Amino acid sequence: MTVLVTGAAGFIGMHTVRALLDRGEQVIGIDNLNAYYDPALKRARLAELEGRNGFRFERIDFSDRDSMAAFDARHPEIDRIVHLGAQAGVRYSLQEPFDYASANLIGHLVMLEMARGRMAATAGRPALTHFVYASSSSVYGANRDIPFSVADRVDRPVSFYGATKKANEVMTYSYASLYGIPSTGLRFFTVYGPWGRPDMSPWLFTERILRGEPIQVFNHGQMRRDFTYIDDIVAGVLAALDHPPSASEGSPPNAVYNLGNHEPVGLLDYIAVIEAACGRRAQLDLKPMQPGDVVETYADIEASTRDLGYRPGTSIEDGIPRFVAWFKRYHGM
Repeated sequence: MTVLVTGAAGFIGMHTVRALLDRGEQVIGIDNLNAYYDPALKRARLAELEGRNGFRFERIDFSDRDSMAAFDARHPEIDRIVHLGAQAGVRYSLQEPFDYASANLIGHLVMLEMARGRMAATAGRPALTHFVYASSSSVYGANRDIPFSVADRVDRPVSFYGATKKANEVMTYSYASLYGIPSTGLRFFTVYGPWGRPDMSPWLFTERILRGEPIQVFNHGQMRRDFTYIDDIVAGVLAALDHPPSASEGSPPNAVYNLGNHEPVGLLDYIAVIEAACGRRAQLDLKPMQPGDVVETYADIEASTRDLGYRPGTSIEDGIPRFVAWFKRYHGM
């Protein structure tokens, strides 16, 4: 059987595909290689996967209904979907909200419809056994209860990106209720590591520190983040994939979990770790809080540990030097 991974040229997508291949899975990856950030990085990630036994890639936009219908017809062998593709970025959602509506709302609906059409096995086509998708810690928005629990209210997002991810969870719940699709949403908390995104702070800070340029530090550094290393996140994705939820007591086969490190770190302490890995001091350009941002994120992982066996084990003291070493290799520094 075969796993479909959307966003396969993305940061989490590429690592997820590699982990699936490492355990002998057949994987089809799709991505539209858009220009939200340099597509050369996405192509370089794909180059890490090309030639691997069991991997096939197609360039396709999953929000394009006609293209996805044709793709669906070409690939009857898919029995699981890991939907990681999305328009990411909190701040960019303030500038280009329609990009988020297209990818995160229409695109998510297209993927749900694909899952719905595969619920019943037919001749030569297995039934879909699980629909796993990426949510985000951004759904917690203005939540003040710490740590963030999957039982908390998440109807007060402070960014449009967070609103689209909350909408994904609600949309998926409705499809699980209506059509019995086993579905799991994963709320990722500040993922970092080798092959990470250039719009996120590990890349931005490392690049500027190595160049001797100032880094922008929002809310004057008075922030905390639950930084989660990519290997821990991928372990959680695969564990979720292997544990599809079941319907019980009138509830649909639907689950949502936090995947975080359960160890928030102060922004200035985090910068100090990057400084040590770079071997240079940072020039701090202190800025006020940005619209759509939050002061702290902190994942309660009790449910994901209990149900999935999820146990993150990488501190920033271990993970950040790995990222910086990769960054220098990638840029030939």
